[in-house]
Amino acid sequence: MRGIVSPKLEDFLAATNKAIADAKAQGIQYTPTQVRANLDKLAALMNVKPSIDFIEDRAFTMADGRSLQARVYSPNPTKPLPVVMHFHGGGHMCGSVALYDPVSRQLAHTAQCVVICVEYRLAPEHPYPAGIHDCQHALIHYQDVLSGIAHDGSIAIMGDSAGGAICTTLTMNRLKNPAIRIDKQILIYPSVDYTMSSASISSNGQGFLLEQARVRWYFQQYFRHALANEEEVKRASPLFGAFDADMPATLVFTAGCDPLRDEGIAYVNAMQDAGASVEHCHLDGMIHAYMLLQDLVSEECQTTYQRIDRFLNAEG
Repeated sequence: MRGIVSPKLEDFLAATNKAIADAKAQGIQYTPTQVRANLDKLAALMNVKPSIDFIEDRAFTMADGRSLQARVYSPNPTKPLPVVMHFHGGGHMCGSVALYDPVSRQLAHTAQCVVICVEYRLAPEHPYPAGIHDCQHALIHYQDVLSGIAHDGSIAIMGDSAGGAICTTLTMNRLKNPAIRIDKQILIYPSVDYTMSSASISSNGQGFLLEQARVRWYFQQYFRHALANEEEVKRASPLFGAFDADMPATLVFTAGCDPLRDEGIAYVNAMQDAGASVEHCHLDGMIHAYMLLQDLVSEECQTTYQRIDRFLNAEG
């Protein structure tokens, strides 16, 4: 079923769809440079940037000697607060700590938590599983970048879109790596099915910013030379991984006009069937990446942050 978009987004989508149509008419092909620049333009629609007491760029030292950059936020560095590892979205190809700075700030401010946003490696220069390796190292060693910052010892992970794919992959990986600890998981319109087999990929696959053809191209870049066949791609998809009752408590946001809507809902259903703790918040008129459109849908974004606050700081 195709979603019905909020009137708040109609003008934005009209302009976006015209630009997409013009590019197709001119035969312009996707390139990493182009898609990165287009995503970065959304920074102009995120003008709410709360002041945070502590913000500092720090780095993890990887086993191969390179540095993995991260930005650390704390609204009160002397108070023990929960920690959220933030893995940004962008199709595994785009996005950055800088672009997602308003999101990290708002998360730290509203949920009163320490946020660590990770500058993981991107495809196609660094295809699967390079970004996963970076984020898994950061999760296991998160305390390495918290010197001088109080925290309460709890650790949650949060990601939107491709960041949600990273979160759910790490949740899968915890079954074979006891060093991975995740207390809670927050997923915002997550990508969990690299086979692109859900119905909404087609029904919402044109006209709502993220298009079916672009999703396919993203995955082609991400899995370049990494996975040999469709069965391996399916095994890499968190939706088809193991689910169990001991999975971390999870909060999932889905958007009614998102091509990834149905796979997010399927992930919720699979968690419920496994007896795991999961909450689902559906925003019917929203599109993929609505969290990067805060100036246009401020109420929906604030609802999302407030729901994260209640989930993250709930007792038990």
